[in-house]
Amino acid sequence: MTIASMKLRHQHVVLLGGTSGIGLATAEAALAVGASVSVVSSRSERVAKAVARLGDRVKGYTADLSNESAVRALFGQIGAFDHLVYSAGDSLRTGALADMDLATVRQIFEVRVFGAIAAVKHAAPYLRPGGSVVLTSGIASLRPQKGWAGLAGVCSANEGLTRALAVELAPIRVNLVSPGLVRTPLWDDLPELEREALYAASGAALPVGRVGEAEDLAQTYVYLMTNRYATGQTIIVDGGGVLV
Repeated sequence: MTIASMKLRHQHVVLLGGTSGIGLATAEAALAVGASVSVVSSRSERVAKAVARLGDRVKGYTADLSNESAVRALFGQIGAFDHLVYSAGDSLRTGALADMDLATVRQIFEVRVFGAIAAVKHAAPYLRPGGSVVLTSGIASLRPQKGWAGLAGVCSANEGLTRALAVELAPIRVNLVSPGLVRTPLWDDLPELEREALYAASGAALPVGRVGEAEDLAQTYVYLMTNRYATGQTIIVDGGGVLV
């Protein structure tokens, strides 16, 4: 039995955005090291599918993460738990700032930033001693491309939020994972040929020679849940993307 499995055994992990992509992979990784898991999505069909895939130690909940009252009610329903993972987000929206109205920019922030704030606010009273929070951003905060102003703002906001919450909520630990390009359903709005070309070209440019898989990121979330001396940290997992 590994150190990680001993530390998560009999602990309860709640994953908002845990029904697909990185969140789903993290749910699987947490289960593999002994945790019980609750997954949350705004789409009931995704919740049902994830619960069927993940098995007996999983509960599923449907909640609108852009609605604070719904988030408050969610944690009242879940009750006490040990670790919160927030990886929720709508499909990626990019484009030149000059061509985007403010309503679109606000929508980018709604679930990814304000949803995270509401989740931590209402989850904190239910976190058991020794508990933790792991949020999510992306390397757009460090290496933004043209048309990524909104995403860069979201990622930077969550990184600052993580450091502030690590101080405010101590001794609850608060950390953040910053992924590079990862093969997940977030990119499914792109036509398949365009999407695969993006993965191939981007992966070839990285020191590791490929884009990430959700499972690559999941191990980092588990690490941050289990390392009791890590707080206020942003962990970049991008295949070396910030270096090139």
